[in-house]
Amino acid sequence: METYVNLFVKSIFIENMVLAYFLGLCSFLAISKKIDAAAGIGMAVVVVLTITAPINWFIYEFLLGKGALQWINPDNPKFAEIDLSFLKLIVFISVIAAAVQLTEMFLERFSQSLYNSLGIFLPLIAVNCSILGGALFMQERAYTSITEATVFGLGSGVGWFLAIVGIAAIREKIRYSNVPPALRGLGITMLLTGLMSIGFLAFSGIQL
Repeated sequence: METYVNLFVKSIFIENMVLAYFLGLCSFLAISKKIDAAAGIGMAVVVVLTITAPINWFIYEFLLGKGALQWINPDNPKFAEIDLSFLKLIVFISVIAAAVQLTEMFLERFSQSLYNSLGIFLPLIAVNCSILGGALFMQERAYTSITEATVFGLGSGVGWFLAIVGIAAIREKIRYSNVPPALRGLGITMLLTGLMSIGFLAFSGIQL
């Protein structure tokens, strides 16, 4: 249990997808103007990452990785030599696209207001590099169980959620500030993102 807690905390604060690796900045910058919309897409990212990380782990471990097909016939050494890892990008993206489509259908059915507020950005979650990055990090770090992959996906999604809600709250506050005209809009948002990243660097000194 301690390992999972450490992995969860680390993926939220120390290895935050946005503020440590700058993944998913397109959606992060575009939808962080209002807290409601930011929270909505943040929850959608949490759901998609939590679903796709374990599915992609399972697919890689039992279908794509080197020797992953050994379970088909343990007595046949040829299966141990099969390596389909070159297909991981297209397979991971396909799983993510399917999960995003299901999330979009769910929101359209049960939360029409949130669905309308997210607009075109909801389908763009399918090409959100933070979600694909989560799948690739999960594979590169060789998590040994589907539980670790699920905890990592959940933590990464929560970290992205906290980052976009935090920047949205700041952007709503600075509407009443005297921001220089040349920095209004995207300029000040990039500066604030950099400052938030510096703040999150403080967590990198924590020994878990």
